[in-house]
Amino acid sequence: MTALLFIVFLVLLAIGFPIAFALGISAFTYLLFSDIPLMVIPQKMYAGIDVFVLLSIPGFILAGNLMNASGITNRIINFCNALLGHIRGGLGLANVGASMIFGGISGTAIADTASIGSVMIPAMEKEGYDLPFACAVTASSSTIGPVIPPSLPMIIAATLTGLSVGKLFVAGIVPGLLLGVGFMLITYLISVKRKYPKRERKSFGFIFKSFFQAFWAIMMTVLILFGIIGGVFTPTEASIVAVIYAIAIGLWVYKELKIKMIPAILLQSAKTTAALMVLVGFANLFAWIMTVEELPQLIANSMLELTNNKIMLLLLINLLLIFVGAFMETIAALLILFPVLLGVAIEVGVDPIQFAIIMVFNLVIGLTTPPVGVCLFVASSIGGISLEKIAVAGLPYLMVSIFVLLLITYIPEISLWLPGLFYE
Repeated sequence: MTALLFIVFLVLLAIGFPIAFALGISAFTYLLFSDIPLMVIPQKMYAGIDVFVLLSIPGFILAGNLMNASGITNRIINFCNALLGHIRGGLGLANVGASMIFGGISGTAIADTASIGSVMIPAMEKEGYDLPFACAVTASSSTIGPVIPPSLPMIIAATLTGLSVGKLFVAGIVPGLLLGVGFMLITYLISVKRKYPKRERKSFGFIFKSFFQAFWAIMMTVLILFGIIGGVFTPTEASIVAVIYAIAIGLWVYKELKIKMIPAILLQSAKTTAALMVLVGFANLFAWIMTVEELPQLIANSMLELTNNKIMLLLLINLLLIFVGAFMETIAALLILFPVLLGVAIEVGVDPIQFAIIMVFNLVIGLTTPPVGVCLFVASSIGGISLEKIAVAGLPYLMVSIFVLLLITYIPEISLWLPGLFYE
């Protein structure tokens, strides 16, 4: 029966079914040939989404869409250009910097690629950058978004295991900054080698003006993060505060958000949330079937039988997750594998918070690796070039991602130092 579950799932993935429906149909097929009543389908799906902290997801999605409609993308890009444009390859550096800031608002890589990419990819091509390079910078830097808080994958990870969302958010700050700095360094080195252009140095007054224009956008991340850390509000309450803040800034500060735009934004946010919740529900059903078949214990025991050496076990887990991330959507993989692998990691003495960061970091790497790297597809659509060309141009960024992954895997302090300052 277990073989049937995975055969149907893999076949559906191979023929292009959305991951949510591949999970749901394979689980339904399994149940048809078992003694388990079909009533468990709505029960387990509802149980998967009936978690209070998941209410924060529609809030953060809506807040990000509201801020994006308020002209936030251009303001962030203008600030980064003013600050970094005078350096060789400055437009590429600004691309990475804008992703770091925007990621602290949207919490998702796809939104980052679409919003930043629609502006930066044409601008970089116009200034003389190779188009595959421009697309690769955009797609790769967008993976910073799910690492720097707020992060939707981290909310899911906390939901699955009861870990503190606030701790996970804080734990992602240093890894996210490391990834951003690494991307900036490789962008600069490539730009120097290829003699990409640089702009004139802007005056301090111009930089200050552009910062002030982006200030209210940047403050959303500060408000969310320190509100949660300080115990002022829960993650769910923080998402609602973020929505109110986004509406206020969009209507009365930036004045680009109009009342008549809000219904369409609400509808788009509802569609995104609904698609995500269907995925969470079906993934929970799939994970429950795996538990019934005792697959988590089998996987855990098999890995521990191979080795109980902490260094080697973490290396094996990283290799597994990079492979899985290349073929499966981040949140689906997280829902199915995180509880299983967390038990293995704890068995060899890995801190749960550190392992959650390792898990999320691993899976977001898959967003820029073929064949299912969704950020590559978005960048490819914007740039009008093949996914293969972007993937090849993005190899240096993939190497940086893996290097940072190894750092956070084997140096726990990178993830645990900041949470240790704010939480006992």
